[in-house]
Amino acid sequence: MDNRIGAQFFTIREFCKTLEDFDESCKKVSEMGYKVVQLSGIGDFTGEEVKAVLDKYGLICACTHRAPDKYLEHLEEEIEFHKTIGCKVCGLGAMPNYKEDFRNGHGLELVEDFAKKFGPVCEKLAEHGLMFAYHNHDFEFVKWNGRFLFEELFERMPYDNFKLILDVYWLATVGVNPAKFILKYKDKIACIHYKDLKVINRQEIAYAEVGQGNLNWDEIIAASKESSAEFALVEQDKCDGDPFESLKISYEFLKEKGFE
Repeated sequence: MDNRIGAQFFTIREFCKTLEDFDESCKKVSEMGYKVVQLSGIGDFTGEEVKAVLDKYGLICACTHRAPDKYLEHLEEEIEFHKTIGCKVCGLGAMPNYKEDFRNGHGLELVEDFAKKFGPVCEKLAEHGLMFAYHNHDFEFVKWNGRFLFEELFERMPYDNFKLILDVYWLATVGVNPAKFILKYKDKIACIHYKDLKVINRQEIAYAEVGQGNLNWDEIIAASKESSAEFALVEQDKCDGDPFESLKISYEFLKEKGFE
């Protein structure tokens, strides 16, 4: 795994809607020390616009999160976008419509529909040397006939370039040990989201800056380094204060753990 820790821009998504704001956000992230980013939740910029800003601040893009319709309806444009910004990992944040379908008990049907629609996307990306990476939440760990839906998903997407953008926070919320999971599925991971979990009271948890919550980061980092993940990226869906300050706190903690 690359020793450069990354910043997941979903953390600062509200500050990346215009190209001017995106430029300023990249400047701030670079000044903190980050050299790697994941582009998620940013405005609808062209590949050329994004690449110019990244180059301006010496940043590289490890992976993306793009809308499902961009892959299903505008795949050629997405391929060109990723090639232009120099990113080989084409990410998807979640299955379309997962909240409604899982709430209504249609998890397996959703997985089957996902594989039918996105299997051809995965195959096409492979032709261009690109990876298709799926970001997990908690719902993929609902059990169906004794198996996690996560397992059903990978069984139905048997492509070498289909990988995980693994989120350790969501594993912890469903009682799965992140380090053990990383080691078990180490060959299926493209990138890892470093996101901490803190307990507020007996029945309430919340996001936290890396190192400020309850997760065992020594174990997670050690397991990450044994996996196929190329980068680890800091993500915090919700911050108590300034999200840039949260990114900085996480960066400083991980720097003490040997990242740069």
